[in-house]
Amino acid sequence: MDGKLKRGWWVLPLVSALIIGLDQWTKRLVQTNLGLYETWAPIPALEGWFEFHYITNTGAAFGLFKDGNLFFIGVAIVVSAVVLYYYWHLPAGEWLLRLGLGLQLGGAVGNLIDRLRVGNVIDFIHVRYWFVFNLADASLVVGVALMAFLLLQQDFEDRRAQ
Repeated sequence: MDGKLKRGWWVLPLVSALIIGLDQWTKRLVQTNLGLYETWAPIPALEGWFEFHYITNTGAAFGLFKDGNLFFIGVAIVVSAVVLYYYWHLPAGEWLLRLGLGLQLGGAVGNLIDRLRVGNVIDFIHVRYWFVFNLADASLVVGVALMAFLLLQQDFEDRRAQ
């Protein structure tokens, strides 16, 4: 970084800390107020469509690779290291890409904390016809989607310039 902090260096720590904090806070609320497998509809009119349903998951998203907790601890550590490396090599600016990486890091670390603290990931957001997830999962998905969109947009612009 040439001895100076790059403009926007603070985006990743701020976004990831916010995501980690919100994720862990909401998971603690769920653990404190719901029993395992218990459901609560915070908006009664949406019951059946949107509920909090406390479950745990030792695998990946959608319950895939059940009992892969140790493997996913390693994956989260590697992903976090790659995000940090890539982040510090970005040119100044690139605000949306920095935001996407912050969302990814916050999500990865939020679920990593669960795996290390309780041996599984705590999921609780249930939207009808979808799997139960948490804020860290949502953050990861939005971060990856944002990054994919930006990379596709850049590729499109590069092809157009040729």
